[in-house]
Amino acid sequence: MPRFHVAGVANSMRIRTKLSQISLAILLATCVPAIAGADDASAAKARSLVDAAINMTDSQQAVKLLWQATDIDPTLEDSYIYLGLFYNSRSQFDQVVAVYKKLLKYEPNSVSAYLDIGEAYMSFTPPKASDALPYYQKAYQLDSTSSFAALRIGEIYAQLGNRDQALHYLNQAAADSAKSPAAAAEARKVLGDIGAM
Repeated sequence: MPRFHVAGVANSMRIRTKLSQISLAILLATCVPAIAGADDASAAKARSLVDAAINMTDSQQAVKLLWQATDIDPTLEDSYIYLGLFYNSRSQFDQVVAVYKKLLKYEPNSVSAYLDIGEAYMSFTPPKASDALPYYQKAYQLDSTSSFAALRIGEIYAQLGNRDQALHYLNQAAADSAKSPAAAAEARKVLGDIGAM
């Protein structure tokens, strides 16, 4: 009798386990579309806030909407771009840095965000080259074909007196006139200024 009872309990437990697994599978199948729908709704709401902000004449209210959009959908780059443009136009470079650092929390491989932070640091008076350099280096690490990142790294190394590193990066930027003619021209100018051309 005990043996039959143990076998019955084991069978019952297996059946409950199978039912639990089936229930879990059904629950996941119904929740995943709901979560995806919520993500789509968040993205749409963030997009509508950005659209509303760019059509406003009250810049302070527009900035509020753009920051809200970054909270609702932190991966929507447009909200960061408009915030960056707003703060840059007012020479609030510390705010530009803050905007793109927030984007990097959610999009850590955004080359343009690293470049924008570097540019913000270089826009201070005097430029904060030592703060900018790691951001340009990260952009270059992510995209070693970026003539602009190579140019900026080369310029900073030239300012710091590291001629070998400056030449390495400036020569790379100067050689890429087909893809980035402006960066190539500027690199050639800096190379000339340091007597390397």
